[in-house]
Amino acid sequence: MAAMDIDESPFSLLSLEDELSCSICLCPFECPVTIPCGHNFCQDCLLASWKDSYSCPQCRTLFATKPELKKNTVLSTVVETFKMKSTRSELHGEEVKAEKKPTICCDTCMQAEASQTCLTCMASFCEEHLKPHRENPNFRLHQLSEPLADLSERICPDHHKLMELFCVQHGRAICSFCLQQVHKGCSFMTPEEQKGLKQTDFRSKLGLLDEKIEKNKNVISQMMNKQDMLKDSATNRKKALAAEYQQMRDMLDREEREALTTVDREQESSQTKLKGLMKKFTDNIEKMSKAKDDINNLLGQSQSMAFLQASVDLPSVVAFDPYIPKSNMDSKTVTAAQAFAAVLKEHLTEVLKQPVEARLRMLKPGEQMPPGPPRPQRSHSPGAALRAGQKKKPAKSDKKSGNSEQTHQDQRPDKQTRKPTENMKAANSMDNLLDMPRGRPPAEEAKGKPETPDIPLNITSAAKRNDLLKYGTVLTLDPKTAHKRVILSEDLTNASVSDEPTNYPDAPARFSVCSQVLTSKGFSRGRHYWEIKMSSNNFIGLGLAYNSIDRKGPASRLGRNAQSWCVEWFNVKLSAWHASSETVLVNPNPKRVGVLLDCEEGTATFYNVADRAYPFHSFVFPFAEAVYPAFWIFSSGSSISLCKLQA
Repeated sequence: MAAMDIDESPFSLLSLEDELSCSICLCPFECPVTIPCGHNFCQDCLLASWKDSYSCPQCRTLFATKPELKKNTVLSTVVETFKMKSTRSELHGEEVKAEKKPTICCDTCMQAEASQTCLTCMASFCEEHLKPHRENPNFRLHQLSEPLADLSERICPDHHKLMELFCVQHGRAICSFCLQQVHKGCSFMTPEEQKGLKQTDFRSKLGLLDEKIEKNKNVISQMMNKQDMLKDSATNRKKALAAEYQQMRDMLDREEREALTTVDREQESSQTKLKGLMKKFTDNIEKMSKAKDDINNLLGQSQSMAFLQASVDLPSVVAFDPYIPKSNMDSKTVTAAQAFAAVLKEHLTEVLKQPVEARLRMLKPGEQMPPGPPRPQRSHSPGAALRAGQKKKPAKSDKKSGNSEQTHQDQRPDKQTRKPTENMKAANSMDNLLDMPRGRPPAEEAKGKPETPDIPLNITSAAKRNDLLKYGTVLTLDPKTAHKRVILSEDLTNASVSDEPTNYPDAPARFSVCSQVLTSKGFSRGRHYWEIKMSSNNFIGLGLAYNSIDRKGPASRLGRNAQSWCVEWFNVKLSAWHASSETVLVNPNPKRVGVLLDCEEGTATFYNVADRAYPFHSFVFPFAEAVYPAFWIFSSGSSISLCKLQA
């Protein structure tokens, strides 16, 4: 069995392509290793997936310490055999052609294969008809060589003699008559000498090519190292920026809580005052009602003598006129908080309208941008211009120059509606909040732009879920697109992945490599909202795809092509993917994710749905065709469910 040729084996390795491929990179194993749970992966792919924890990417078994990795030699041998078989299958036709050598027949019998060619007789002979050349001394001066297929090309077309010389000046083969006539005086050499010169020249060129190839490989290797360094540097920069923006968000949240608490206290104070007066007026009504009843009783006894002597004293409350007290939410504290929020929003709008290089000069006129090459800005989301700015946390305003926010307000006469004393606290609190990354995009703040009542004014900040549910749509999963490892249940609203393939019928629309599924319904116009519940936010991708997305190769994975967009949880990392370009995001660890698709604006926003809907990423892209909600589930046991939308 070991001696059986691979091509003749009844068990073809080509049918085991899926089993011999790494489930992470979807390519044949490179240095396969086995982990304690029994699953196999490429060593580099497995190490890349292990960041903060050590778990199996396929079955999610968690290991307390990093397992010792050992190469699976048996699997490695099988994979090498598989690769050799694949290469042999591709090159089989070319090898067969290369192996076929032209057969040269004997010029005498025209049947047997020639064994020698006589350059004197200009003919090829088999062993039988070559005997005269070997035995007869008259033929001893004849020049014999290996059988030549191009014998006719070695004959001079002018003199019909063997071209046994090579003219250096004209670069062509000639015969002896040519040398005496047309090429008289030309320098010449034998074809063998010319062959040696050509071989030397070609070998010299090969050496030069090898040297250049090696230099290019070295440069590519250095550039790859540079890529890794850039990636590490970008990761550190993003962590630092995320920390800065998170601090600003925390400060804004704190300011918001204080402002809301101020409004609540003002409301409670006013309501307490109203309740006290209402109780007093209710008591007055009871007293006056009692006096009214007494008078009515006396009027009922008007025929008696006692009526003539009766008297009624009205209660003292009759002299008190009821009134509605002055009660509103316009106290100095509430007004100052509201003015602060409005002024801060306006100031941020003005700052964020500027290019990122000019913002620091607006906040600190005397300070220049730090030296260094410009960094590109992302534009994947409607608020990308707010989040992509590379700026430092601003320091407190210079006391000598006065309050920067108040000065900014004074430059706009139409906004001077509040006294400076009312905005004192707001202005002093603004210094550390000027770079707030969240907020309405500048385009939405343009004056005079009409607002549509049934559209959320700002989908890039935390939104009320009821505002999104207006666009709710009912979705079901399409079984014709589901990969054979994807199991659909609960009336086609739940998708999970299993190690055992399902016996789905083959279909052109079915994903054959990646465990993915599309919905039955696509969208090309209007606004649509849906929510997905995840069993765990790990090894799951949620996104959108054109119906024209590839279904067969590794490039069919969501976000790894130009026909799809997705946010993907891989271990503890959350990334946004499109056209094989990755953007690492801050992971909010959601259990329920909402997606708002706006076909008119060309946006898709992903929300962490909790008490409210908190956006964590948006894609901006023009719609070339209808887009379908799409899902990728990798780990065994993971699942996603399309939620029934209820307020």
